[in-house]
Amino acid sequence: MTSEELKVNVEKALEEIRPFLQSDGGDISLLSIEENDTLVKVQLMGACVGCSVNQMTLKSGVEMTIKKYAPQIEQVINIE
Repeated sequence: MTSEELKVNVEKALEEIRPFLQSDGGDISLLSIEENDTLVKVQLMGACVGCSVNQMTLKSGVEMTIKKYAPQIEQVINIE
C-alpha cells in the first residue's frame, strides 16, 4: 500500500471512530504517519483532552480501528 493509500485508510478509520468521540464532546485529527509508515500521530481534542480514559480510548478504540484498515501500523500516539 502506498503512503497515500495508507493515509486514506487511516482517515477512514478515524471517520469510523469519530462519531463515538463526538458523542462525548471530543474529536480526533490525524497529524502524521511516520517511521516508515508504522507510527500514526493523532491529536485528541475537546472533551477527550482532559478525559481520564483517553489512553484506553486511544489503544482499544483508535489504534484497533486504524490497524483494521492499515495492518502495517504498529503504534498510535496522541500529541497534546
